[in-house]
Amino acid sequence: MSRSRAARAAAGVRVSAVTGYHRDSDYALRPASLTCPPGDPGKERTAVNAAEPFVASETALLFVDPYNDFISEGGKFWERIREVAESRDLIAHLQQIVSAARRAGVRLFYVPHRQWQPGDFEDWDHPTPYQLGAARFRMFEKGSWGGEWRSEFAPQPGDVIAKEHYASSGFANTDLDFLLKQHRIRRVIVIGLLANTCIETTARFATELGYHTTIVTDATAAVSE
Repeated sequence: MSRSRAARAAAGVRVSAVTGYHRDSDYALRPASLTCPPGDPGKERTAVNAAEPFVASETALLFVDPYNDFISEGGKFWERIREVAESRDLIAHLQQIVSAARRAGVRLFYVPHRQWQPGDFEDWDHPTPYQLGAARFRMFEKGSWGGEWRSEFAPQPGDVIAKEHYASSGFANTDLDFLLKQHRIRRVIVIGLLANTCIETTARFATELGYHTTIVTDATAAVSE
């Protein structure tokens, strides 16, 4: 059995790779596929081929918005995504891939949404409907329980936290691309919330910037399938 077919046959979370080289909507990613020898920091950087194994030192796990308001019982948005999240066993899959990444030496980059504060968007010329909705419901309010990380997903020493994004992309108007480049990252794996807004937009932006990009489809959710 080829390596690709073996990976497909393995039990694991599904991922969707979105790159200039490859798109696979039902590809099994095993923790073992992340346990690769560190790359040579002095080696000349070349384009990433989708068939290449993941190299831990060149791979980042982008964890988008793991706030209580999104993924904890009692969170302001949890009831809207509960059905989809539970059907995908979202929390367990998030725990599995975060644990696998840490064991493999893949660095975690947290990609946080703007934490609402009084006055946000009030004098903006053209805030989006999502931003106005966030202000109305005080989503991820700074200093509140809803604006805190879900406890088991709190950053650990060595993790990187990017600047907060105001809209859907974790890259736009933040330092995420700069931080990834400073850590010599070539591949990104994107997990978190919401699938059709911040996850999709961040993944597409990453691809435009030249990163080999993977979305873990069982480690995200939205209000509908």
